[in-house]
Amino acid sequence: MTNDLSLHHRRRNPSNRELNAIPWLAGLEPSARLRAEADLKIGDALPGDLVCRIGKPVTYWFGVIDGLLKMSNDRPDGQSMTFVGIPPGAWFGEGTAIKNEPYRYNIQALRKSTVAGLPIETFQWLLDHSLAFNRFVMNQINERLGQFIVALETDRLNNPDLRVARSLAAFFNPILYPGVGDLLRITQQELAYLVGLSRQRVNVALTHLQSLGYIRVEYGGVRVLNLEALAKGKGILSND
Repeated sequence: MTNDLSLHHRRRNPSNRELNAIPWLAGLEPSARLRAEADLKIGDALPGDLVCRIGKPVTYWFGVIDGLLKMSNDRPDGQSMTFVGIPPGAWFGEGTAIKNEPYRYNIQALRKSTVAGLPIETFQWLLDHSLAFNRFVMNQINERLGQFIVALETDRLNNPDLRVARSLAAFFNPILYPGVGDLLRITQQELAYLVGLSRQRVNVALTHLQSLGYIRVEYGGVRVLNLEALAKGKGILSND
């Protein structure tokens, strides 16, 4: 595993394609957009790279241009506990950035990923000067709160198929993850890491969800066919 400074050392200016993949830029006022584009940096994360580490001061507000990250924490027994996966189009850590406090979680690349970073000073400036940016951040926080409430409920039900179903549905949130579209590019092993199950058990759950017509497992990913049913877990609990 590389250290947490290596991604910072690999930072570079974004390309036009990468700027176009940032969902909140287009809605900014002209002066705000010019400042944001001038200050944004890109890092090419390798598998295992830490984008954020517990206890480190916040320096950037981050987003995923391409690839897959995971948010996790360390348990007292030394094991890692994964909270959520972070796919393309996602921006995260606004709560930490607003409070300007050390990170309370690790963000790690599960595969080679392209990560964008907005310096914390620019983030704070946009909060002070851009109504459009404030709306985006407010929507992010609201959607994320709903996501974690569903995750908590799912964990308490302790049903593996439902856990996989709702974890998949969360990836297709168009506000939090606008870069995913209809096809989530993820392997069964990556999904297993994120939901805390074995790859074999995830395979069983995916087969069940596909038989219900909610998803289709394709080469390189999972395509959602019925997002509402997937999110609600229709037909899953009744079949236990």
